[in-house]
This record gives sequence, C-alpha cells and structure tokens, in this order.
Amino acid sequence: MIARDPVALGLPHREPFIFLDEVLTLTPGERGTATKAFPPGTPFFSGHFPGDPLVPGVILTEALAQLSGIVAGQRGRALRLAAIKGMKFRRAVRPAEVIALSAEKSGNTGGLWQFTVEARVDGEVVAEGVIVLAEPPVT
Repeated sequence: MIARDPVALGLPHREPFIFLDEVLTLTPGERGTATKAFPPGTPFFSGHFPGDPLVPGVILTEALAQLSGIVAGQRGRALRLAAIKGMKFRRAVRPAEVIALSAEKSGNTGGLWQFTVEARVDGEVVAEGVIVLAEPPVT
C-alpha cells in the first residue's frame, strides 16, 4: 500500500498550491494516478468566470505536473516544469467535479523527464498532453 498523501510522497509544494487530493496508484519512475476536486468555494472560481465557474486550464496542467513529479520519484530534488507540449482541453471542469489524473513517463534524458498526462471526469477526457520536468542544478 502506498502513502496516499502527495506531500508524504515527496511533493515539495505546500498549501495553497497543492492540486492533488489523493494519490491512488504509484509505480515510481513509471506511472501514477491521483484525484482532485476543487470545492465551489475555491477562491479562483469567483473570477474564472463569474456566474460560469470553471477550473483554469493552467491549474489542471499544474495538477498533472505535480503528479508527474511524484511519479519521477526524485525525492529531495524538486523538479521544475520545463515544457508543456500539445496540451488540449476537451471540456470545462466545474466546481466539485472529481478529476482523475494520470501520468506515465515516456522519456528521461539529460535531466529532463517527459510524461504523457491525462485528466478525466466521469471517464471523459477533459485534458491531455505532455509535461516535461527538469532536474534543478546541483548546488
């Protein structure tokens, strides 16, 4: 059984910038799944968009990047988002919807980690693309 808490699994972020509720599966260095639901009172909903709230695409992308960082398994080395490739947003995600996130390593070379990522709500793909993380320089 894995620790389901993202911070316990090595996520270097802290509130209010943790965009994973629970890690469901994890094969370090290979793949993982997690969930996230943004409660209706989440502050960004009041301005994105008033009367028609939706989760910003950049927040969905960050959630996928956070999961990718956990999958990379580089505890103690906070990987940095280096690139977002071909990210597509298929439909809006609304307050309280449970988002199923997945990340699978598709490459690793020269300090760069590439992940194929996907977000689903009720089995429907809402976002997909490729995330590239970079190892920070050793100091």
